[in-house]
Order: sequence, then C-alpha cells, then structure tokens
Amino acid sequence: MPVTALYPGSFDPVTLGHVDVVTRASRMFDRIIMAVVANPQKDSLFDIPHRMRLVEDSVGHLSNVSVESFEGLTVEFARKHRANVIIRGLRAISDFEFEFQMSQMNKTLYPELETVFVMAKLDYTFLSSSMVKEVVKLGGNVSSLVPQPVQKALSQVSSNLKKGEMRH
Repeated sequence: MPVTALYPGSFDPVTLGHVDVVTRASRMFDRIIMAVVANPQKDSLFDIPHRMRLVEDSVGHLSNVSVESFEGLTVEFARKHRANVIIRGLRAISDFEFEFQMSQMNKTLYPELETVFVMAKLDYTFLSSSMVKEVVKLGGNVSSLVPQPVQKALSQVSSNLKKGEMRH
C-alpha cells in the first residue's frame, strides 16, 4: 500500500532547511503533501497563495511532492488525504519536547497517524523562518538560507519594508 506523508508548516518563508527535510523524506515515502498552514493568529510575511507558489517553486524538482493549503486541525487534513504519516523536522533538543507533545495529541485524535522526525542537517540546525524574517526586516542577506525563488521574493519584501509597506 502506498504511503502518503504530510509535511505541515507555515513555510513563511520556506527555507533550505525545509527543502532539505522534504528532499530526504521524499526518498522514504511514496507521496508527500507539503501542507501550508493558514494561521490567522500569526503575522505572516506572505499570504497563503504566495507561500504556496514559493514552496512549489522550491520543491518542484521532487516529483512525489505536492503543495496544498489548509486551515484547522492537521489530523483532519491528514485524514481527508489518507495520509498516515506526519513529517516533522527537528533542529535541536528544544524542538523535541513541543513536537513530541504534538505527536502524542495527533496520535490521540487520529490513531492511524504516525509522526516521523527528520533531523535537520547540521548546516540548518539554527535556521528558522522566524529568524529569516527578522534578518530580512533588518536588511540582512539570507541568500544562503533560502531557495532562490524565496530570495527573490524576500528582496522585494525588503525593498517594500524600506518604503514603509508591510505584507506581500
């Protein structure tokens, strides 16, 4: 039976760490859905359609990876798509406690769902979307941390920030 895995996240913006995790996971699973989470409580840099395009442009070379968006519970999205695995990247021990608790809650809500933790490549253990956004807002260069399509979009955001505009 083919295994469908879900890789949920805000991906605001998608980083080389995310691309590395999904690339390695794509060798383990038949199909992966990168699920861009719509979280109205978060102050997003990019809106959902733009984030989806950036993720698609960043993982288009992976034939078994698709991109969708959703709101609500991850387990409901997983159930709807018959995904039986959730992929989570871990950068440091501090990530583990939160991710472990989340995986146990997901397992309680959807017993058929397993969580697979993929350790971040050493080069990306410090990397987060939040950190990328902070560096961009302060005018720093993140070209070595994000895929080229994201770098291009962030350059545009950076010039908009200098002009006083906010969301892209």
